[in-house]
Amino acid sequence: MGRFAIFLVIFFSIYGGLHLYAFLKIRRALTFGAGVTVALVLFMAIMIFAPVIVRISERFGFEFLAQLLAYIGYTWMGLLLIFVSVAFALDIFQMLLHIGSLILQADLSGITLSNRHIFFISLLFSSVITTYGYFEAIAIRTELVTFRTHKIPEEVGRLRIVQISDVHLGLMVGEKRLERILDQVKSANPDILVSTGDLVDGQMDNLSNLANMLREIPAKYGKFAITGNHEFYAGLARSLDFTEKAGFTILRGEGLSVSGLLNIAGVDDATGKHYGIWREVSEAALLSRFPREKFTLLLKHRPQVDKDALGLFDLQLSGHAHKGQIFPFSLITMLYYPTHAGLLKLDKNSWLYVSRGSGTWGPPIRFLSPPEVTLIELVYETRK
Repeated sequence: MGRFAIFLVIFFSIYGGLHLYAFLKIRRALTFGAGVTVALVLFMAIMIFAPVIVRISERFGFEFLAQLLAYIGYTWMGLLLIFVSVAFALDIFQMLLHIGSLILQADLSGITLSNRHIFFISLLFSSVITTYGYFEAIAIRTELVTFRTHKIPEEVGRLRIVQISDVHLGLMVGEKRLERILDQVKSANPDILVSTGDLVDGQMDNLSNLANMLREIPAKYGKFAITGNHEFYAGLARSLDFTEKAGFTILRGEGLSVSGLLNIAGVDDATGKHYGIWREVSEAALLSRFPREKFTLLLKHRPQVDKDALGLFDLQLSGHAHKGQIFPFSLITMLYYPTHAGLLKLDKNSWLYVSRGSGTWGPPIRFLSPPEVTLIELVYETRK
């Protein structure tokens, strides 16, 4: 509870600060009376607390209210984040012009922007990007990654592993969005389907139809899943129950040989530490149990590599970062996770692939980070 309270304080401080910044931009650009000011402040206050109101509404069975407020609140969140980013960039531009005028002793007022200009430019850009980002978020694409390896049976020739990650099933990602994702999965015709965490979001009510949709997806050699941080936020027991009903074998600090074709291991997300229900294992100890002549796949939600495990797995599949989901926040995720999307060659013949994610968290928007279903093809190649 202490950690959660700290999180709430930090979240509301930052989110409230963004609203204050936007409010000041509006006030400096436009002239309106006390009534409009009160209405704007009230709207912003509701938007600040919308994520909490959504969860409370859903918990007490007001699902329509929760879903309506979720769409409004999270779309507003995306619009606000983009608006503040553009406005802040323009403020930096203004500051540089001012510094330049002092250094050069020149009159640069001709290219200086007024408060009104900054507001309307920011509003235009944020509106266009938010609209575009909504359609980018539902345009699921399949990314193909091919590995040529001698570590699968020659008689099999090719194995198709399909990865979904960060779907975030719940209020914002429902049947229609999941259907789009699963259309890509079906088209990839998986031999193995894996989910690398955050299959569910922070609430678990009324998802039985979604479990059925996932369970109906055929995968010749099975479906495997691991926990992400949101499995713990949603309640681990309920998350695991949903994932099992969806047809997945859950790997929590354990692994197995799949029909003698390859090895798959999976570990819990470290968020479980804070809940006291994390299955802590040594990745090196876990992976060292497998024969190295077989291809070894490691499922790990966060794109962090255990250096002690290098050389003991061939490919680590991760997600979590969403590639920032909305640019310019990809610059922040890239600082924390240097490989926040795509394929990276590691030491000792190990590789890391990080999915951009198949769904969205929070705002139903993506910008310069399209959602993906990943098809990993393992193609037999004679040892050189």
